[in-house]
Amino acid sequence: MKKILYLLTGCILLMTACTKKQAVVSRPSFSCDSAYAYISRQVSFGPRVPNSASHMQCAVWLIEQLRACGAEVELQKGFMPDYRGNNQQIYNIIGHFSSVCTSGNAAPARKLLGAHYDTRPWCDEEEDYNDRFYNVPGANDGASGVGVLLEVARQIGLRMADSALSTPVDIVFFDCEDMGTPHFYTGAEREDTWCLGSQLWATNYVKNNGAPYAYGIVLDMVGAPDASFPLEMYSSQYAGNYQQQIWRSAEQLGYGSMFTKQQSYPITDDHYYINYIAGIPCVDIIHYDIRNATGFPHWWHTRNDNMDNISKATLQAVGEVVMSQIK
Repeated sequence: MKKILYLLTGCILLMTACTKKQAVVSRPSFSCDSAYAYISRQVSFGPRVPNSASHMQCAVWLIEQLRACGAEVELQKGFMPDYRGNNQQIYNIIGHFSSVCTSGNAAPARKLLGAHYDTRPWCDEEEDYNDRFYNVPGANDGASGVGVLLEVARQIGLRMADSALSTPVDIVFFDCEDMGTPHFYTGAEREDTWCLGSQLWATNYVKNNGAPYAYGIVLDMVGAPDASFPLEMYSSQYAGNYQQQIWRSAEQLGYGSMFTKQQSYPITDDHYYINYIAGIPCVDIIHYDIRNATGFPHWWHTRNDNMDNISKATLQAVGEVVMSQIK
């Protein structure tokens, strides 16, 4: 009988220990419904092709949303040459969330969060050649990352209201990310035609000797129902320790099957220029499926990049993972 009692006691203690161990991982506050609404609002403006009316309306709206969350907003303007060598007007939108809990000590290094808000002017992945000259709606490629970060901004604003934000955060919405050379162009091609906004931001950061960042995270195409976020190679090269930290958090939150341990090919995205030009370790969370020819969803850069392809479950996963990095 004593042996049975000892065995039962041991089982109870083991179950209690396991329960306590599981309770260590706290689930960050994040609303996928709110993120989804932010995405839908962007799409309602129409394609946010740089310097179009829809693009400018969306930019104004983004500034208003960041300010409503308590950010000090900076509009960074400049010009960058596109694939033909023509200067494109750039409008990067930067929301500064200041630390409020420094306890008399120097403020810790900031964290950088980014996503692009422009959409591609051409559907150059369409099979029908005539369809390639439509604008991409950009629900996933553009709006999804911005939508997640707007909800992150809202959560940061709530923390600041309670004086609970200990690390300053900058959220940057980059312009002209998707202006890279279209497939149907047959002329001489320039180098570095993608990610014009982040190139401008990174160049200005170095020129103005900007305050240091601990590290950065860029979100791109983070809304697909079957999303897969592998270990992107440039992120591994420049910011491997932070990449592993983020992926460990994802696994602890129960999203290990989405944030896979597969290594992807290097992807030219905004994070590359933040790493290469600005020297800030930056990690890209981007949908990439090594089983596909392009690595991206079949509706990528087509007219079908719409709200039908946005999953609240994916938004919740990405949002919680990002929020887990903000203290």
